[in-house]
Amino acid sequence: MSLFTVSDAKEKELLDRMEKLGVREEDLRETFVRASGPGGQKVNKTSSCVQLVHVPTGLAIKCQRERSQAMNRFLARRILLDRIERMREGIASAERRRIEKIRRQKRKRSRRAKEKMLDAKHRQSEKKELRKPPAPDL
Repeated sequence: MSLFTVSDAKEKELLDRMEKLGVREEDLRETFVRASGPGGQKVNKTSSCVQLVHVPTGLAIKCQRERSQAMNRFLARRILLDRIERMREGIASAERRRIEKIRRQKRKRSRRAKEKMLDAKHRQSEKKELRKPPAPDL
């Protein structure tokens, strides 16, 4: 029997991936909440948003991409498996390093660094000034 409203091949692929990563259905805590966003009265009546928590890692996923609750359940599991894979492969730490690098680049210069930069600019402008041809005497 099919758990989700997807093809049997996709469901089998998801279950194989869960088994490969060691994620069991018992490790998942699934709750259904009301979706937010456009949709009017219908959104306020149905709980199609899926909130999935992987208890061992503490990862939490919220999925409300589709209108169907069953489809959101499938997609939430897929997203969770992607995150677990990234966490295990260390991609998350690489992403953290990249963000930290950008933060350092955007950080305000220290007073000493600013003085050094301005000093170098003054020296460069003096060099350029010496390269100019002399002004004609009148």
